[in-house]
Amino acid sequence: MTITSHHNAKLKEIRKLSQRRRWRDRAARFVAEGEDLLAAADAAGWEPVERYCAAGSGLAGVEVEPELLASASGLGSGTRALAVYDERWAPAPVGPLCVYLHAVSDPGNVGAVLRSAQAFGASSVALGPGTADPFGPKAVRASMGAVFAVPLARADSVASLPGATVALASGRGRPLTEVSPSGATPRPQKVTLLIGAEREGLPEEVIAAADAVAHIPIETESLNAAMAATIALYELTRISPA
Repeated sequence: MTITSHHNAKLKEIRKLSQRRRWRDRAARFVAEGEDLLAAADAAGWEPVERYCAAGSGLAGVEVEPELLASASGLGSGTRALAVYDERWAPAPVGPLCVYLHAVSDPGNVGAVLRSAQAFGASSVALGPGTADPFGPKAVRASMGAVFAVPLARADSVASLPGATVALASGRGRPLTEVSPSGATPRPQKVTLLIGAEREGLPEEVIAAADAVAHIPIETESLNAAMAATIALYELTRISPA
């Protein structure tokens, strides 16, 4: 049966999940849109709660009139397919390589960090206070499927993070290429990279709690969080562990 009513209960749920973080938190579910994202979920072994597709598209799922499916989209992209998934949270962040995000409020940056974390083989991404929802539509889209591949965990303090902690702070500490807690390279076998918001950076209490402080030498004051994380992940994975 094809869904043809704007008032369909399933479409209402999709709109709420796409538009309201509070609803996602309550339901512990989220929406992914687009054939590529759904294929990434399939490849990672994620079973959808429900899959929907535009009527006549030939795709798998409950058929929905195309204009109704577009109206339910959180991105306004006119997608041909979307699916609802249960959120997955790891009980704790794990190493050997972890990325911690503190107050990174831009969902696009959060998704892009997930993509970089996957690219450089990070074991997990930890979400600290004030960080955007990684299961929001913009973050999921920006992750390019990495949200299905990289374990996500919540973290309330630096003490809960695995391995040696390295705070990335503009113009402070030593160049990232030189940093390890012992003051020597190669890097420790387990490390967590701490990333803050673009303008504010990491709070002083987070920097003070870290084992080491590092910066990326640049000509301007800062990079956005996703770019900084990508460069830092490259540097940390380029140096082989002892």
